[in-house]
Amino acid sequence: MGLIIAVANQKGGVGKTATAVNVAAGLALEHHRTLLVDLDSQASASSGVGVRALPGASSYELVIGGVDPQATVMRTATEGLDVVAASRDLAGAEVELVDCEERERRLATGLSAIAGGYDFVIIDCPPALGMLTLNALCAADSVLVPLQCEFYALEGLGGLLDTIARVREGFNPKLELEGILLTMYDARTSLSRQVAREVRGHFGDDVFAAMIPRNVRIGESPSHGQPVLVYSPSCTGAAAYRQVAKELINQVLTRTLGVPGGIVGGEAAVR
Repeated sequence: MGLIIAVANQKGGVGKTATAVNVAAGLALEHHRTLLVDLDSQASASSGVGVRALPGASSYELVIGGVDPQATVMRTATEGLDVVAASRDLAGAEVELVDCEERERRLATGLSAIAGGYDFVIIDCPPALGMLTLNALCAADSVLVPLQCEFYALEGLGGLLDTIARVREGFNPKLELEGILLTMYDARTSLSRQVAREVRGHFGDDVFAAMIPRNVRIGESPSHGQPVLVYSPSCTGAAAYRQVAKELINQVLTRTLGVPGGIVGGEAAVR
């Protein structure tokens, strides 16, 4: 089964969906078969790869059940990247799951039927620590946390890490922190530099070397239904997300195969 990574942060506006879309695309472009699962009822990750859910075959059905999980998978225009798109029905899933048996493991059950065909499964979580995010954390092997380089983003990080620890203790003992990814970094501001220093000083190697810069192309690409790596492959945002994908592959090889670090080339960070 492919490595399942939840991209999560309960605070909105931190670049979570852009990270899920572009890390998934970066992995696919590195020739790793990747599945993107959109678990947010706003369906931004789905539109970000140019896909709209088919009636009765979305991530809602993958969680609630009642359909063949394979029927929820759709191709994207990016070679090697598939998606389980979101629908508005997900907005009601939080309530419906309350009465379901093993309600926190519904996504894990659905993914078990399809994840074996992929090297990576990337889950775009909703911007809240509700039942859908709990399902993602129970299904995942690890969590990637996008963190905006602003003071208020730091305030919520402790709560998210506490949640990850509780899920590990109560539901999913294999769950690990894949890493913290600094987003919306602006080297011109002292605040961005200060936040980056504080996060690296506190979390050390748990922080990705690459940082995602403030970049207009990242914001433009969803309106064209493309990851920024496809829409504007030479921009600084695309370069940063390519580096994140390479770091992630390197981490996985080091962790699972004992391969020493060093396969990542090029600039380690956008500074």
